[in-house]
Amino acid sequence: MEQLVSIIVPVYNAEKYLKRCVDSILVQDYPNFELILMDDGSTDASGRICDDYAGQDGRVRVVHKENTGVSDTRNQALEMAKGVYVQFLDSDDWIVPEATRLLVQTMEKYDCDMVISDFYRVSGERLAQKGDIEENRVLTRQEFAACMIENPADFYYGVLWNKLYKREIIEANRIRMDISISWCEDFLFNLEYIRHASSFYALQVPIYYYVKRKGSLVSQGMSISNTMRMKINIFDYYNEFYKDVYDHEDYADIRLQVYSFFWAAAKDGGVPPAPLPGGRKLGEERPRIRREQVEGEGSVMDQYRYRQLLDYQLDLAAKKTRLTSDEAKVLFVLYQCGEFESMRRLSEVADLPLTRLFLALQKLERKKLVELSDEKEQSAASGAELTPEGEENGIKGKRKKEKKEKKKTGEKKQKKTVRGREEEKKERNRILLRPEAETVCEEFGLMQEELKKICFAGFTEEERKEGEKLLRRLNDNMIRFMVKEEPVREGREE
Repeated sequence: MEQLVSIIVPVYNAEKYLKRCVDSILVQDYPNFELILMDDGSTDASGRICDDYAGQDGRVRVVHKENTGVSDTRNQALEMAKGVYVQFLDSDDWIVPEATRLLVQTMEKYDCDMVISDFYRVSGERLAQKGDIEENRVLTRQEFAACMIENPADFYYGVLWNKLYKREIIEANRIRMDISISWCEDFLFNLEYIRHASSFYALQVPIYYYVKRKGSLVSQGMSISNTMRMKINIFDYYNEFYKDVYDHEDYADIRLQVYSFFWAAAKDGGVPPAPLPGGRKLGEERPRIRREQVEGEGSVMDQYRYRQLLDYQLDLAAKKTRLTSDEAKVLFVLYQCGEFESMRRLSEVADLPLTRLFLALQKLERKKLVELSDEKEQSAASGAELTPEGEENGIKGKRKKEKKEKKKTGEKKQKKTVRGREEEKKERNRILLRPEAETVCEEFGLMQEELKKICFAGFTEEERKEGEKLLRRLNDNMIRFMVKEEPVREGREE
C-alpha cells in the first residue's frame, strides 16, 4: 500500500499560475496523496479555481481563510494534514510528473528522515538545474550539516519545496513556521526539523520548477544594512543549531564557517543568458511525449509506444545515477541480457549507432561500471584495429593470423562441440557489468517495477498475472517463428 502524502500549497492571488501548479500535482504518477489548497484571503479568482478543482477530484481539500501570511497558512495546513509524509509547493511553481513518487521511493529505499532534491530555476523561457550535494549515500545529521555550512544561504537547503518530510517527526516535536518573522522562516523550519532527524539523502534529479518573480523578497533589492539586520535576528538560532549538532571541540573548528552566514548572499540558482553554457530553453530539459505522437493502432505503434516509455524511464534512471542517456541504455541492456560477445550485437539490441556505443563504453569503462574482455585489450596493444567500425574485424584478423601460423607448423585442428566453441567465444569477447554497477542496477530494478505499474494500472491482481502470462506466450510464439534452431551435434569438427 502506497503511503499517503500531504501536499500543501498556500494560495494568495495566484490566479495566473495556479492552474499550472495544481495540474502538475494532479497528474502525479504517485496517486495516493491529499492536496491541501490554503486560500489565504485571495482577492482574485484563486479561491474559485481552488473550489473547481475540489469539485473535480476528491483528493483536493480547500480552506478559505482570512489573510494571515504564508507562515500561519502553512501551520494551519499542517494541523489538517493526515499523510505519513509532507510535501510543500508554492502556487506559482510546478513539479515534474514523477516528483512525489521519486521522493517517496527514495525515502523508503534508504529509510531516511528527509529527502532533498535538485530543482530547476526558471527565468522567462530559460532554465538551469540547481543542486549542491553530490553524495550517493545516506548522510548523518552531522554530515548533512557540514554540507549545509558550505553554502549557508543557498535555496537548496533553505526552502521547503525541494524536500520530503516525515509528519511524525514534525508532530512529535511540534515543528512549525515562526509567524513572528517574514524572512528565512522556512530555513528556520528546516533547521528545527534537521535537529530532530538523523538521516538524509540527496536525490540528484531536478523535480521542481522554481520561478523567481518581481515583488518577491528575493527579487527586492534589499540594502546590505537591512539584510544584516534580519540575519542578526535569526543568527542566534543558527549558531545554537551547530552547537547542538557538533560537540564543543568540533564546533570550535567550524565557528568561523558558522559566522560566514552573516555575509553569505542568498543563492537561488541563476540562469545564464542564452549564449552561455549551463542554461537551457524551457521544455528541452527532459523528453517530452505528446499524445498525438503515441496514439495509433498496430504492431508498429505498439513497439514505438513501449520504446518511448522505456526511453523516458531510462532518462530518469540516468539522472538519478549521473549518467548520460546512452550510458544508461547500455547498462540497462547488459543488466537485462547479461554479457555480450561483440559491440555490433550490443549495438543492435541497445538501438545505438556503433560510434555512440563505443563512446558510451569508453566512459563506462573509465567509471569501472563495465568490463571488456582481456583479448580485446591485447588486440589493441598488438596493433589490431579496435574501433566502433572495425572492432570485430581487428579481432577476426588476429585469429586468422593465428590459424595460418598453426597451419604452417602442421598442428592438428582441435575437435570441439558447437557448445564448446560458443563458450570459448564468450570468453574471448565478453562485454559485461562490473560489481560496481550494482547501485545502478538497483535503479533499473525499481524502473522495471514502475514500468509494470504503468502498463497494468487499473488491472486487478488476477488480471495483471493473466496479462503477464499472455505476454510471455506472445514472446515465445514470436521467438519460435523467427528462430529455426540448428540441432547441436556433439563432436562436430570445425
